[in-house]
Amino acid sequence: MRVLALLDGTQADPDSPLIRVDDLGLMRGDGVFETILVVDGKPRELGPHLDRLARSAAMLDLPDPDRAGFERAVDVVLANWSGGREIALKLVMTRGVEGGDGTPTAFALGMEISPKVLTQRAEGLAAVTLDRGIEPGLMERAPWLLLSAKSLSYAVNMAAIREAERRGAAEVVFTTSSGLVLEGPTSTVVVARGRTLTTPPHTLGLLPGTTQAALFRAASRAGWAVEVEPIAVEELYGADAVVLASSVRKLTRVHTLDGKPLPDSTEIHAELADLYESEY
Repeated sequence: MRVLALLDGTQADPDSPLIRVDDLGLMRGDGVFETILVVDGKPRELGPHLDRLARSAAMLDLPDPDRAGFERAVDVVLANWSGGREIALKLVMTRGVEGGDGTPTAFALGMEISPKVLTQRAEGLAAVTLDRGIEPGLMERAPWLLLSAKSLSYAVNMAAIREAERRGAAEVVFTTSSGLVLEGPTSTVVVARGRTLTTPPHTLGLLPGTTQAALFRAASRAGWAVEVEPIAVEELYGADAVVLASSVRKLTRVHTLDGKPLPDSTEIHAELADLYESEY
């Protein structure tokens, strides 16, 4: 099932044409998006997602997103959803048509969550490390590279996942050329060691994670130490748990990395998953 809504509060047919062929989001990936998890009709971290959408838009010199319009569109999707209890809700804004008046194309689309994602949540997955070609300080030196923006230009991320699949894995942990952990193509990396959770700093050029932030809030209340610090790739292989956090994936444990089985993190993952759910 899919439900499509526009920012003026009207519902559109997801099977009918909507995007022009000269839309810059299609032609050049020139736009931004967010994916929000909705459970039992309640969007998780809607405010932070809208904040991040605005941050990404500013990085691309796009107009400030119509926050009230996106909220209206979200309400329309939720009011017309009759599928499962969980929804993957995408908010999309492009620069609009090439040579147009600058009016963005924007919409909200609710979709079912794929069985593959649900299986990975429950069983974990195998991942590989891949060099992203990013080094510390690059985000500040080269803001035009749009590091840490959630843009529609996801071709590299999708190519990385295909490379992982060629190597017999399902996911990727991007690294710097010097061996620091970055993020997944669509996720934030969280490492558990003892009663400490660590995630890499977004100043390395990472997208700040909304799900990771929610987990850290809950874990901190439960007595865990939480920190944002660089993580060396070598630290992943002996960690108590390596988790990929994202809105739709929630918390998914990595059980194999670069073909090497990681320590069994089933119990830690279950505890962290419960902490995350306690936020809602």
